[in-house]
Amino acid sequence: MGLTLDDPHKPRDSLTVTDNRTGKTVDIPISRNSVPATAFKKLSLAKAREGQDRPEDEVESGLRVFDAGYQNTAVVQSAITFIDGEAGVLRHRGYPIEQLADKSTFLETAYLLLYGELPTSAQYKLFSREVMHHTFVHRDMADIVASFRFDSHPMAILTASFAALGAYSPEGNPALAGQKIYTAPTDAALRLLDKQIFRLIGKSITLAAMAYRMRQGRQFVAPPAGMGYAESFLYMMDHLNEGSEYRPHPTIAKALDTLFLLHADHEMNASCAAVLQVGSTLVDPYSAVSAGCAALYGPSHGGANEAVIRMLVDIGSPDNVPAFIERVKRKEAVLSGFGHRVYVATDPRSKIIQKIAEDVFALTGKDPLLDTALALRDAALKDSYFISRRLYPNVDFFSGLIYRVLGFPTDFFPVLFAVPRVVGWLAHWRQMMLAGTAAVKIWRPRQVYVGEGERNYVGMKERGEEGAQQGKKKKERGSEPSKVHHPTSTRVFLARESKL
Repeated sequence: MGLTLDDPHKPRDSLTVTDNRTGKTVDIPISRNSVPATAFKKLSLAKAREGQDRPEDEVESGLRVFDAGYQNTAVVQSAITFIDGEAGVLRHRGYPIEQLADKSTFLETAYLLLYGELPTSAQYKLFSREVMHHTFVHRDMADIVASFRFDSHPMAILTASFAALGAYSPEGNPALAGQKIYTAPTDAALRLLDKQIFRLIGKSITLAAMAYRMRQGRQFVAPPAGMGYAESFLYMMDHLNEGSEYRPHPTIAKALDTLFLLHADHEMNASCAAVLQVGSTLVDPYSAVSAGCAALYGPSHGGANEAVIRMLVDIGSPDNVPAFIERVKRKEAVLSGFGHRVYVATDPRSKIIQKIAEDVFALTGKDPLLDTALALRDAALKDSYFISRRLYPNVDFFSGLIYRVLGFPTDFFPVLFAVPRVVGWLAHWRQMMLAGTAAVKIWRPRQVYVGEGERNYVGMKERGEEGAQQGKKKKERGSEPSKVHHPTSTRVFLARESKL
């Protein structure tokens, strides 16, 4: 007998979940191989069970989904970037990253990420003209950048500079111009939204170049005319008043443009999630991009290529690689530039970067650390310890070597990651804003509270030395303020000297 419509064994696009606490069963729909987390709220208890649940467990409100660090939680529906970590696949709007890196340019790929299709000649001309037109910054920004200490980390300068940009675009600030200026379904809202995007993409290379030159004590350089995106960036960093005929070397400009393309977007990573979390409050895009820049600053994210160079310097030479490998296995050292949160087999960008490295080294000569890097790569790829953990070179492993041989300071590497990633952040922010006011929901993750239950206040005199709140519990690390050492001030020192 064939299956009937009511046959319980017929496959259905749903998940049947039984709450063994109550015996209640719910059907949760499956769409695009995902389930809505809010459906689990249907599994609730009428009240907390004595001895098993606390009021803080909020059992009456329904079951919560606990996912530390968003390891398996989808927070948006997106049509921008697809990653298959098992197969080592990265596609932007359906186009493989290998094809884009070989045939496209950074600004063309930026257009693709933002607007969904590769541009026509007329569309690209309009887009690139707008972006390059907005490379100029207000002269007061020079004072802001120059106010930082000479040894400030360039990512600190860039993060603050993005936030400061918002002060120069009051018409683009929802707090000043109106909450719905980007989410309203009007042509005016769309034009205003795109104008901020042009500004941020254009000005990011200028701000980055200013941060670079400020730390060297060199005057800032105005954006040039008639140059491409990466070429203009290199010009603003390196121009030494040689005259108007100066142009960066085309091989270097092409290499940097491709590196920018490879870093333009990578789906819902930590910095992109930061941009969207902040953006979900309907704040201005400059503040949202600044938040993304701050997230990218971390050594576990955009600072990884900087960490690779420091690691290779510490290793010293290929002869020291075996000993370093053993230290990593004993968890006495950190292996940077290997493995990825998403890719478990190979990072498709790493192979492209190796080819870029060959082109650059053919022009500049190879970096002295290259032999150490290759020895480390080969040793790790043959070692069962790293093979079993699927630790393969990622995009950060070789990019730092390229930046280093081009003369970029090590702490400037994250800036070279942030500049192109602005495009990806804005593509996702734009997608969110175009969903409309009703669809833009403020991101408000839940938590599982594990702290103390309700208790009564005890006066300071009654708490005792160890504190009545502590009771007989063992003090936990971090349960009280640390004692910080403060150097003796000059005033106190002089007062002591006068008594001698």
